[in-house]
Amino acid sequence: MLVGVDVGGDARFDPTLDELALLAESAGDVAVGRVVARRRAPDAALFVGSGKADEIKALVAATEAHGVIFDQSLSPAQQRNLERHLGVPVADRTGLILDIFADRAQSHEGKLQVELARLQYMATRLVGRWSHLERQRGGIGTRGGPGEAQIELDRRMIGERIKGVKARLEKVKRQRGTQRKARERRGSFRVSLVGYTNAGKSTLFNALVKARAYAADQLFATLDTTTRSLWLGQAQTSASLSDTVGFIRDLPHKLVEAFEATLHEAAEADLLLHVLDASSPQLLEQQAEVERVLHDIGAGDVPQLLVYNKCDLLTDSQQPRQRGDWIEAPAGVRRQRIFASAVTGEGLDALRSAIADQVTASLNRRELPPSDVRFCQEFASDQPAGADPDAETGVAPIH
Repeated sequence: MLVGVDVGGDARFDPTLDELALLAESAGDVAVGRVVARRRAPDAALFVGSGKADEIKALVAATEAHGVIFDQSLSPAQQRNLERHLGVPVADRTGLILDIFADRAQSHEGKLQVELARLQYMATRLVGRWSHLERQRGGIGTRGGPGEAQIELDRRMIGERIKGVKARLEKVKRQRGTQRKARERRGSFRVSLVGYTNAGKSTLFNALVKARAYAADQLFATLDTTTRSLWLGQAQTSASLSDTVGFIRDLPHKLVEAFEATLHEAAEADLLLHVLDASSPQLLEQQAEVERVLHDIGAGDVPQLLVYNKCDLLTDSQQPRQRGDWIEAPAGVRRQRIFASAVTGEGLDALRSAIADQVTASLNRRELPPSDVRFCQEFASDQPAGADPDAETGVAPIH
């Protein structure tokens, strides 16, 4: 049973609960019913209030649902009270996403990152989970301290496990830093794919670099970062392309912290390919959510190309007049957008050409001597705006 609560008229609230249904499907569940409620503020005990909780309980019994999933984050007390009231397991959006990540992680690093996030999530939800072993036996040579309660023992064990996982992740982070420095020494231009989950990043990655990374029409199909060399045709230089984890609305903060090493691929890239699902009705909302996460991880100022993927799913009336143009982005920044389809290959040549232009511009900036930079700055400051090229020198004003 899916439950969504519009608290205080939240603009990001999804009344259809379609995304939650996709998340549940990704976790192996089947939605048998949906309940939407509205409240000015969450109920301290049951989040939805006693009346709505009774309605959900009746629907659970009528549909024989095995559990209830909330589209919002629940406090440990609210989750415990709801399970007692409804008589079935209750999960929130954060727990559901963590379960999906735990099931999809393949690499050693990915498994460590998910384990850290899950341990941090569990550490806040130990209260009231034990109805036996109220207090461990104290004394020398026995488990626990003198009179240590079971919950205290579990909390201490989880704390020790968190320390161990953090230490192992720090080692992985250093290894990633070494690999990143090696690419910098080779002068490789770094490109990272970012975007909302299920926007087609992995499919686009495979199409651009002829790889066989796992791709599927589901949320969080892949979590592990994959890097391959990108061929740019006319650009006589190398570039590396990285496929990163997808973002989603209300991505658990603990997951963002745990995936710090992976997300650094985006923060330290020379160029971001922001992949958008051109066929999604929530395109603008998904774009804004990705921009928000990029800002949070320190990648807000990295240059971007907007790639409108899945154009093959658009109707004739929805097809754009131009396949590549410039639009006004937030904060007054103009960004180039490319319409493409990773499945049919449409627009991929234009995308490679746009990336090549970015590589060439980056190399020109890097190779310009400091003395020439100062000359250009002084020359530009002396030229009136919109001045014609000098007839004698043939030098045009610098913009």
